[in-house]
Amino acid sequence: MNINTTLILLIIALIADIFLLVMILKSVNKNQIKKIFSFNLFCLVICISGQIAQILFADRFHINPVYFDYFVYIGTCFLPVSVFFTGLVFVNTKIVFKKKYLLLFIIPIISLLVLWTNDFHHLFYESYSVDFQKNVYGPYATIHNIYSYALLFIGILYLLKFSIKNSGFFSKQSILIVLGISVPVVINILGTFQIIPMSIYITPITFTVTIILCAISIFKFQFLGVAPIALQKIVDRISDSYVVIDEDGNIVDFNKTFINTFKLKEENVRGKNFIDFLQETKRRTEGINKIEKSIEKAQKTNKTISFEQKFEKIKKYFRIEITPISSEDSSLGTLVLLKDITQHVEDMETIKNNQDILMERERLASLGQLIGGIAHNLKTPIMSISGATEGLEDLIREYDESIDDPLVTAQDHHDIAKEMESWIPKIRTHIEYMSDIITTVKGQAVALSNQEDISFTASELVKRVNILMKHELKNAYLYLNVLMKTDENLTLKGDVNNLVQVVNNMISNSIQAYDGKRDQNIELEVNKKGNDVIFSVRDYAGGLPKEVQDRLFKEMVTTKGKNGTGLGLYMSYSNIRAHFGGDITFETKEGIGTTFHIILPIKRQ
Repeated sequence: MNINTTLILLIIALIADIFLLVMILKSVNKNQIKKIFSFNLFCLVICISGQIAQILFADRFHINPVYFDYFVYIGTCFLPVSVFFTGLVFVNTKIVFKKKYLLLFIIPIISLLVLWTNDFHHLFYESYSVDFQKNVYGPYATIHNIYSYALLFIGILYLLKFSIKNSGFFSKQSILIVLGISVPVVINILGTFQIIPMSIYITPITFTVTIILCAISIFKFQFLGVAPIALQKIVDRISDSYVVIDEDGNIVDFNKTFINTFKLKEENVRGKNFIDFLQETKRRTEGINKIEKSIEKAQKTNKTISFEQKFEKIKKYFRIEITPISSEDSSLGTLVLLKDITQHVEDMETIKNNQDILMERERLASLGQLIGGIAHNLKTPIMSISGATEGLEDLIREYDESIDDPLVTAQDHHDIAKEMESWIPKIRTHIEYMSDIITTVKGQAVALSNQEDISFTASELVKRVNILMKHELKNAYLYLNVLMKTDENLTLKGDVNNLVQVVNNMISNSIQAYDGKRDQNIELEVNKKGNDVIFSVRDYAGGLPKEVQDRLFKEMVTTKGKNGTGLGLYMSYSNIRAHFGGDITFETKEGIGTTFHIILPIKRQ
């Protein structure tokens, strides 16, 4: 290759380097990999400029060519370090420059000092020539060459390793960069060891190949505008729509799911500010400020933030996860993951509607049970009052007939009046009993829709339970034994009607657990332990199956088959937790029986 051809190729390479350098410096988003790539180009510009100057001026002005190499080596010494950092940044997307990295610059600085003082010691060159094969290197040149090629090799190894790790779109970028850097390195190694004849001008010419390959990566595959490791992390975890935004909030990547979900065109998305994009495409929702603030918070705290948001325009619900992407404590950008939960939300609404229906059925069943209890409990006192009325009618008739009877003495009148008076306490007792029934039933009926916190005693609760459960227990031929193991005047506060309903539900479950077996006992024990009052409902009906025990209180389960929904116990547990701050536990032994403990903290009362 003659000198003129060499000069033309060097000038072309210089123009290409400067053009790419200017393009990168003029770009708006200067991430770390762009900066390190700019330094690569800057080193190349120094090398090529010095060699062009050597060709043009060394012979013409009789200047020793080695002095031009003094300038060329400024770029040559630092280019391997720059290539090493290029591989490092490419793998990690962004690095934090640590003090230990300064050690990498020691050999290049020493090399320049040794070269610039070569006339005094000849440690770098014993004899210099533009022809590699005629160069006679000094002892230090070996150290310089080994160090430079080692850094170049490690940098290329990083790029090669990461290109293998990635696939498809991204591997094309890294493979182009690896090929681009490998060509001049391989030729330089072959020339240095005099395997092929070459001049010092071949190196920058071979780097022209590097420039072309890098240009393809930059403009075709947008190598310098993408964070490879960040995208790799995203691909590893993505399941729905995602958007990647850089530190300035601009969209740098997204998937097809995002495009299809929001019915977009790719050219209208990439490079746009994410928040501005939402506004410009009229996708503003009431939660857009929340999205913006959540992105800022995630970037600041370096923690994932998630929340649910509805997009009215496309009528979809999303669970949005905002995750900062970082490497070595350095922020790379932010991943906005949009998980479509529309079906889940609709299913939950359906479940809620079905649950409301079940709860309404349970209320109606409770109301029916109350009405049955009213009919039975009122029948006895009404019949007794009716009997008392007939007795009074007989006495009134007798008294009326005795008024004109001369045989009836004053004492007889007093006896008749006293007998009539004896019926009054009996009638009053029945009326009070009916009043208690009406009060209790009224409270329970109201409790189906309202909650009222009042003070009540343990004995009052037991009394209401006895009144309401008397009919059901009598029909089942079962007995309720009340064991009051604490002060019956212990005062509690809360929705007594709600608590009565819970206790009654426990007793009803015990009645049904006996499955028609007669003359059995159910115990209602009231006890106080520490700061808790405990209402325990115990039966001896054989216990709960293992599969039911594991699911109790966690979901609506029933042992009644089609005759039950499991809602009563589920609602009881929810009521005690929500309205009393208490808990419901149970003990059961298969073949023996079950005890439910309703635990209420007295300190809340």
